[in-house]
Amino acid sequence: MLTKISDSCFYIKGHVNIGYITKNEEGLLIDCGLDKGAAKKIIKILKEHNLPLNYCIITHGHVDHYGGAAQLQKELEIELYSTKLESSFVTNPILEPIYLWNGAMPIKELRNKFLEGEAASIAGFLHEGIQKIGPFLFEVLPFPGHSYGQIGVLIDEILFAADSYFGIDVLKKHKVPFIVDAKETLETLKKILNYSFQGALPGHGDYETDIRETIYANIECHENILKFLSSSFQGQENGISMEDLQSLFFNQFELYPANIGSWLLYRTSFTAYISTLIERGNITISINENKLWLQCS
Repeated sequence: MLTKISDSCFYIKGHVNIGYITKNEEGLLIDCGLDKGAAKKIIKILKEHNLPLNYCIITHGHVDHYGGAAQLQKELEIELYSTKLESSFVTNPILEPIYLWNGAMPIKELRNKFLEGEAASIAGFLHEGIQKIGPFLFEVLPFPGHSYGQIGVLIDEILFAADSYFGIDVLKKHKVPFIVDAKETLETLKKILNYSFQGALPGHGDYETDIRETIYANIECHENILKFLSSSFQGQENGISMEDLQSLFFNQFELYPANIGSWLLYRTSFTAYISTLIERGNITISINENKLWLQCS
């Protein structure tokens, strides 16, 4: 279903929200879903409303946000835009399984549509600040944390926020959001509070005109995880192995991944929090008996 936000802005609600803007008989997507099924759904909905589609912005290179792009290009030859860093994942989808598998060639179980999409071509790179594609004038906002070079798009006073934050129900469901940098995630969340807009749409969650409560819930979620990890060193005079702390982390937040891919996604988030605690000077990391070893500073 196509939901109207303003005179020019719409979105398609789903597992991943798809933004859509129309102007001067041209159409712009913000992200495009997981796979060709998502792409076909987008095309069908827009055709039902006699709406055009010419361009697509990919906010970050996670397959649930770019996986439909190849199909869109096959059917409509749309132009695709993203940041230079995130474009690398769109044009080389194997990179996500590679980084999840510690940089090694990933096992077959990770070579699936939920982690590795079909490659698509990029027409141009986006940079921070005011940009223009066709008739669309918008502001690109750097929102790193969930992904390395993720962006938000502010257009016609509507913020398409990607995965810079998650809806409260989404937070409750997943308990530990996927991130690659806890410090940047928190800085992005606090930065969003300073922007002015009529409403905002996250990649996962509901459109809201006032997102302060949702942003504060996201901040609290990350801070609580960091506090738990810091408190885990109490009584551990000699420290704890990173592996054992990760087990405590999974148990504390009742994480029961159904497959290796999900387990690796949670491990990436865990590592992101540990990195931030190390960079803050709260803990140190060393090698002890061939294990990564963590201790209070």
